[in-house]
Amino acid sequence: ENDLARIPEFEELVRKELAPPGSASASQVEVLGMSVQLEAEAAQLDAKDRKEMLEALGLGEGALPRMVRSAYHLLGLRTFFTTGEKETRAWTFHAGSKAPECAGKIHSDLQRGFIRADVIMWDELLRIGSWNKAKDLGKIRVEGKDYEVVDGDTLEIRHNT
Repeated sequence: ENDLARIPEFEELVRKELAPPGSASASQVEVLGMSVQLEAEAAQLDAKDRKEMLEALGLGEGALPRMVRSAYHLLGLRTFFTTGEKETRAWTFHAGSKAPECAGKIHSDLQRGFIRADVIMWDELLRIGSWNKAKDLGKIRVEGKDYEVVDGDTLEIRHNT
């Protein structure tokens, strides 16, 4: 606990040590400092108490969300969303994937019969409030088979059955 405030300093030292030779920046190296003991204790608490504990110790959100983001980054993974009246879902895909490939993550028939994707970023959709309102405002883009899906896109797939 005494060294918790120094975790960022330790992370930077490790980054510099592990940086590839000749690298201009250690930012290419993923380092995640944590107290495993405190993380284990926090994991046993309910969400409210965990948040209070981590904030009181200056640990912010804790290591788990940072670890997940780091793993996604290292594996080249991204997230797109689909949404409807009843549910919104997140789907994982590899960076650089085209719209038909992402449609296939939902169902192989969507990939085979892909026509186009209607697209809006999740944060813009959230700000506007609904898909129909976004459509009325002209905020929905129409993208074809060559569209490279971006992290955070919300897609509605148009397809032949």
